[in-house]
Amino acid sequence: MVKVIKEGVILTKTSLGFENEGVLNPAVIKVGDCIHLFYRAVSKGNYSSIGYCTLDDTQSVVERFDTPVLFPQLDYETHGVEDPRIVKIDDLYYLTYTAYDGVNALGVLSTSKDLVIWERKGVIVSQLIYKEFNRLAGSKNPLNEKYRRYNDNGGILEKKGKPMFIWDKNVIFFPRRIQGKLHFLHRIKPDIQIVCVNELAELTNEFWLNYFYHFENNIVLSPKMHFEVNYIGGGCPPIETEHGWLLIYHGVHDTVEGYVYSACAALLDLENPQIELARLPHPLFFPEEPWELKGEVNNVCFPTGAITIDDTLYIYYGAADERIALASMCLSELLQELLTNLKEPAHE
Repeated sequence: MVKVIKEGVILTKTSLGFENEGVLNPAVIKVGDCIHLFYRAVSKGNYSSIGYCTLDDTQSVVERFDTPVLFPQLDYETHGVEDPRIVKIDDLYYLTYTAYDGVNALGVLSTSKDLVIWERKGVIVSQLIYKEFNRLAGSKNPLNEKYRRYNDNGGILEKKGKPMFIWDKNVIFFPRRIQGKLHFLHRIKPDIQIVCVNELAELTNEFWLNYFYHFENNIVLSPKMHFEVNYIGGGCPPIETEHGWLLIYHGVHDTVEGYVYSACAALLDLENPQIELARLPHPLFFPEEPWELKGEVNNVCFPTGAITIDDTLYIYYGAADERIALASMCLSELLQELLTNLKEPAHE
């Protein structure tokens, strides 16, 4: 069992209007000796923007902006920009987050060369109603019933004058090209899926129609453990190790007190990250501290950012949807435990 140290809460809400209801789910990247946090900031009415601060020792805040660095400006994000993740590929920073317009939640991308000026690239995921998604994805084999349960919206096709798309979020890029191609994870409940393209310009409507026609080939991870039985979703950007891509994700299971969100770990193949190599048979960590058990949403550990320093892995996570906390552990110890839980190869 990996020893996980709960370092505690490192960032809380303030009286500032854009973050007076909560701060959570940060994107994290280390540049030199500086750790940059781009976090979801929530104001009254559940409107989200992205706040920013820097750390100097994994926990201590050095500078914190009193205004958001990204906030709702476009039609598809009128109700908020949520849950950012960040990586650097070549000389460009990729900041992905969920745009919410009060009806649809979709993965979007902004890029930057300096972490200061951000260029919006727009929605980069599919925009399909469930009926069309089901027709394509279920054209060869019947879909897991959970896809209907989580995405059908009771058959309602429109709300507030807007078409109701399947929610396609948790967009997370791999931090380098793999065999020359860009890869990113995304999540349509209940599974985690993967996209591979040469360039982002390929993400056309025609691309997505073909993608969903071959949908089962694009699923990376599906719930299989008791602590993730309801659904899973992307967490932190994958971390490259000699044994594979370390993926920290979230798993959800239902209890009499509601959903419980835990941090989980898996290992994906370095050259073909669609292949799952290993998965922990237990949560990496789960809600147990007061700051994780009670908040805007109770019983939530929602990992979204991670860095490594020497052989220590630091995971930044939203705690009870109200505050940002930090957990640490030995990276080599975690990898060793994953390697003792290798997935048996499929037999043809």
